[in-house]
Amino acid sequence: MSDYLVKGLAFDGQVRAYAAKTTETVGEAQRRHYTWPVASAALGRTMTASVMMGAMMKGEDKLTVKIEGGGPLGLILVDSNAKGEVRGYVSNPHVHFDLNEQGKLDVRQGVGTDGTLTVVKDLGLRDYFTGQVPIVSGEIGEDFTFYFATSEQVHSSVGVGVLVNPDNTIKAAGGFLIQLMPGATEDTISAIEQRLESMPPVSKLIENGLSPEEVLEELMGKNNVKFLESMPVSFVCNCSKERFSQALISLGAEEIRDMMETEGQAEAHCHFCNEKYLFTKEDLEEIEKDAK
Repeated sequence: MSDYLVKGLAFDGQVRAYAAKTTETVGEAQRRHYTWPVASAALGRTMTASVMMGAMMKGEDKLTVKIEGGGPLGLILVDSNAKGEVRGYVSNPHVHFDLNEQGKLDVRQGVGTDGTLTVVKDLGLRDYFTGQVPIVSGEIGEDFTFYFATSEQVHSSVGVGVLVNPDNTIKAAGGFLIQLMPGATEDTISAIEQRLESMPPVSKLIENGLSPEEVLEELMGKNNVKFLESMPVSFVCNCSKERFSQALISLGAEEIRDMMETEGQAEAHCHFCNEKYLFTKEDLEEIEKDAK
């Protein structure tokens, strides 16, 4: 089954809920960046949370999530949009440690806890919306939960998880995001808290074959969820040789001429998807003409 996410309402509209299966999407990121398990988990969790946040937006809206926790992974940067498309990378993909005390991947040690989580939303307006909070756990899910409570003043719970195979490929990945709507009762809050405490990790549910719909039913109770819509989720990067050509043009004819004389060619590298684009001397001559 391909990756997708679902949107729903629960407890008669008192709760807004999202759940996503992102196994293939995180697997594509792992393959492109050759990430080791801790890096895969940190990047995959961030991508999963970001794609669910993107699903809250409309039309051509998009957002960028930046996590800088001071740990050995360095920067985690993820872009997502309202169409279920997501891309991302981590500065140091070859990071791994022994399992933590709970027998899980030590994402906290990789991310670090001395830094910030930043969300920048492009809603098609003149100015971007930017929210930033300190990292409170380094486990990603708790950090997004804190972001919603602090920066957007919405009581939320974010659960994200990634399981990695012995050969470093991705076994299962997914997540949920639930938010209390104004007027949510104490009974509803209590019921959700109890279920959150007793349910297995979301990555385990995905590994066991549960769909995003079933994940939400596990979390809310089978008869408490009304599903609104679903959308496919995928790793999509909008880089191209054309875009990099435009970037080269912006350097100016003199700089391009210098490249031709010193290197004879140029290579552009996209951080998000790890694609490389080679510009031959003939390519650069054409670009130099355009720059003039």
